[in-house]
Amino acid sequence: MSDQIQFIVEKLNQEPFRKNYNLITFDSLESMQLLQLLNDVLGEIDPKHAVDIREELPEQTAKRMLSLLGILKYKPPGSISDLSAFRQGLVTGSKPVIHPVLHWLLQRTNELKKRAYLARFLVKLEVPAEFLQDDTVADINKQYEELMEAFKNLHKECEQLKTSGLSTAEIRRDISAMEEEKDQLIKRVERLKKRVETVQNHQRMLEIARQLRLEKEREESLAQQKQEQKNQLFHAEQRLQRAQLQLKEMHHAVVDSKPESLMKKLEEEINFNSYLVTEKIPRELESKKNSTYFLQKVVAEPAMSQSDLNALETKINEVNAQINQLIEKRMMKYEPIDSKFSMYRQQASIISRKKEAKAEELQAAKEEMASAERQMLQKTNQAHELEGSEVPKGDEFKHYVNKLRSKNTFYKKKRLEIAEITAEYGILQRTEELLKQRHEAIQQQLQAIEDKKGISGYSYTQEELERVSAVKSEMDEKKGRTLDNMSEMVKKLNIMVAEKKASLAPVIKELRQLRQKCQELTQECDEKKIQYDSCAAGLESNRSTLEQEVKGLLEECVQEESNYHYINCMKRNLEIQLQRAKEEMKAYISPDPQERRKAIREQYTRMILEQENLGKKLREKQKVVRESHGPNMKQIKMWQDFEQLMECKRECFLKQQNQTAIGQVIQEGGKDRLVL
Repeated sequence: MSDQIQFIVEKLNQEPFRKNYNLITFDSLESMQLLQLLNDVLGEIDPKHAVDIREELPEQTAKRMLSLLGILKYKPPGSISDLSAFRQGLVTGSKPVIHPVLHWLLQRTNELKKRAYLARFLVKLEVPAEFLQDDTVADINKQYEELMEAFKNLHKECEQLKTSGLSTAEIRRDISAMEEEKDQLIKRVERLKKRVETVQNHQRMLEIARQLRLEKEREESLAQQKQEQKNQLFHAEQRLQRAQLQLKEMHHAVVDSKPESLMKKLEEEINFNSYLVTEKIPRELESKKNSTYFLQKVVAEPAMSQSDLNALETKINEVNAQINQLIEKRMMKYEPIDSKFSMYRQQASIISRKKEAKAEELQAAKEEMASAERQMLQKTNQAHELEGSEVPKGDEFKHYVNKLRSKNTFYKKKRLEIAEITAEYGILQRTEELLKQRHEAIQQQLQAIEDKKGISGYSYTQEELERVSAVKSEMDEKKGRTLDNMSEMVKKLNIMVAEKKASLAPVIKELRQLRQKCQELTQECDEKKIQYDSCAAGLESNRSTLEQEVKGLLEECVQEESNYHYINCMKRNLEIQLQRAKEEMKAYISPDPQERRKAIREQYTRMILEQENLGKKLREKQKVVRESHGPNMKQIKMWQDFEQLMECKRECFLKQQNQTAIGQVIQEGGKDRLVL
């Protein structure tokens, strides 16, 4: 308790409270002063509560504080289990109630400020259902919920931006590196220009080099177009092969098939898919959920020793034996030995197990076939990439680097999102553990009540019976609906097949003619596209070369202009410095004393003498201060002690006037004595 009070006093003496308390003064605070202090702390967390409690009723003050503490998710300590006692202590300003609240609030002030700010916008208003029947009220409530969701998203984005790793330092480093690279390239170009100027016919050679570069760029673009066309041709051949395979399969399937066989295949496929959807997948999903639940429950449990494990194993064996006995009793009660249906049930269970096994084999075969097809496509793509792979150069490499940088920033952003999701998952997991512990406590209480009443296991048996009856009714309904749907679907499919056959006959004839026209137009379009691409590539290369030349000339012009202005400024500075030197020499040589005083040398000499005299005076003053420092500090200490003594007497006098219940001050022989 003393550590708690000391922590509260330290926090209250700091910013923004600055109460200047000590342990004695804080412990001697009355109930109203404690409530006002608690209200000040709550007002610092939420400015709406910064009020004077003397201006409102005690019930209103307690209600307001309790509502804010509920929003801040404060839980009373274990010694105050009754909420009414806690509320009564808050109204009366009881120290055992107020001190833990202050300690909890001052420990996490910043976190509670954020929670109070969010509560202003995220605490949902409960509107009665009868008022929501009105369309206007319902629309306003819906708009209110949408705005609340928008606020959640904006706050989350704001927090992400605050904690994001996209700092300006990285961008500045990239910019500085690019500028250094640019300067290096400019210097390199200037050196090359100086070398070339000494060569004869350098203009003609530069023109030839420019033409060579243009031709190389054109060659690269043509090679790239050729590679793209190869890729397109390869993909088209793959599509053609797949279409031919599908066509062959369809031919093989149609050669000896009839509408009845097609319908039979469709029915088999529908039956298999419906079996997967209605029986197999839900059963597997339920088993996975159960196993996940048990695993989470095991993880939530504390670490166990070998003796605990042995005790659990014995308990499991006992429970299994009890379950087997109950099953035998139930079978003896509801299923006699001489029942005629036992044989049929055994056969049905055997058939269902075989059906499940075959369904699993079929699904495994389908998955294996799909994986084999994916591997085949992947290998073909890899082979094609190995044949036509090229190393990026020039602008392509820069574009590739920029792409990698953008991907890096995107990766960092997603990594932060994963970190936030992980933190949120940890919070949710902790909430789930607490709920599980609460559920287990309730189950134990229920079991204790059942043991007390003599009906142990009643709730578990009742739940199992209800669950089994509900599952049985759902399965019966699903079976009835499935049979009806399948019969209706078969009828509809027969009608649709007949209608499609009649309606598709003229369309197929027209489609053949349109396919021929489409092939002719496609060939013509490809030829025109090749011509257009070649012409556009030539024009684009010419335009880029002209732009680069113009840009280089402009940069050279700007550089020369800046050099010109720099040289002019340096020339003016040198002329001014030369003029000042001449004037200084003239004044120094002049026989006139007035002119000599104007010289800079004389001025600095006078200033040096003045500073030396000032230094002597300051040293003398420092010597005097050092000699009188000790007596002065002693006198200050005496005055401070005297001030504390007078303050203590003033407080004792005020307490004597108030006549508090703490004690009495008795004066005897010029001394004050406190009697408790």
